[in-house]
Amino acid sequence: MHPQTKAVHTGVYVDSAYNSVTTPIYPSSNFYFDALGKTRGFDYTRTGNPTRGALEENLADLEGGKHAIITSTGMSAITTTLFLLKSGDHVVAGNDIYGGTYRLFSSIFPQLGVNFSFVDMRDPQKVSDAIQPETKMIWIETPSNPLLNITDIAAIAELARKHNLITVADNTFLSPIFQQPLALGCDVVLHSTTKYINGHSDVVGGAVITGDDEIGENLKGLCNALGTGCSPFDAFLVLRGVKTLPIRMQVHQQNATTLAHWLVEHPKVDKVYFTGLDTHPQRDLITQQQTGDGGMIAFEIAADPSKLDAFFGALDLFLLAESLGGVESLIEQPWTMSHASMGEKGLAESGLTPQTIRISVGLEHPDDLVADLER
Repeated sequence: MHPQTKAVHTGVYVDSAYNSVTTPIYPSSNFYFDALGKTRGFDYTRTGNPTRGALEENLADLEGGKHAIITSTGMSAITTTLFLLKSGDHVVAGNDIYGGTYRLFSSIFPQLGVNFSFVDMRDPQKVSDAIQPETKMIWIETPSNPLLNITDIAAIAELARKHNLITVADNTFLSPIFQQPLALGCDVVLHSTTKYINGHSDVVGGAVITGDDEIGENLKGLCNALGTGCSPFDAFLVLRGVKTLPIRMQVHQQNATTLAHWLVEHPKVDKVYFTGLDTHPQRDLITQQQTGDGGMIAFEIAADPSKLDAFFGALDLFLLAESLGGVESLIEQPWTMSHASMGEKGLAESGLTPQTIRISVGLEHPDDLVADLER
């Protein structure tokens, strides 16, 4: 089936009593046994829940995987995945990743003995040079947040296989509709389902998906042990949102393309970052591994950073907020908002500046969005 059909139908029909066309919410914290050691598939919601199970089936199918765990937030998805490692292990990651991920990698897991090297992932040779005897994982975020740098997923996955490393790809920016990291050789793909997969700015969640049976069983055990699974209500909301994901992604992309081309021509914009521009330095790679360009744009505004409040304050449709992937358009300054936890050194190494503006382009009419920015 095509992704548009899978998104609507996979995992949905779990109601055998009344044939509900939507997945019911099973809010029960526990499920009683028919006899000792005999259940009907579930015993305790931290371990598993029918509503969450339906979403797991749906997202695993969309990503071309076999196993999925659905977590309470995107960060809990990342945290659960990192617990595949042990003290003394080492991870190679990009130097321009999401600020919350960077904070976890630079400040929290090193306290547990897991160490990280941050490199320019656009160059596979730099990734190779960063691999140590203790390296166990390569962490890919492509397109990167927010400068939309591209990592060659297939090349990094091949490099990882040579060294027997796990490759993890954060696919939040493009969703499984526009990019399939597992098909390109990755072992694990993850999402903040808060973003495009849910798409309505009314839930936080995460997902980790793999086609590897051993990794899949380990992740399920970790999710249960750590208690990082999402609630049945949140799973219901995400399963509702994913049904329109393929259609929404097309409109996000169309609107972002219109805005990006308009920004390129604007005299008060110094540089535009968007994977759909022919001027993107990695455009050939983009067309090889992506089937779409998503709805994220960043640009360098030609303005004194101290005057950005005036710019943001003049907007009516773009909301000054840190998230992304919802139906409404959002705008932010990563330097002081989504990436502030990187610190000035990390920010500078990532390529961000105080003039960098990130836009999550929503589903409004593009003419209205252009008019809002122009004003």
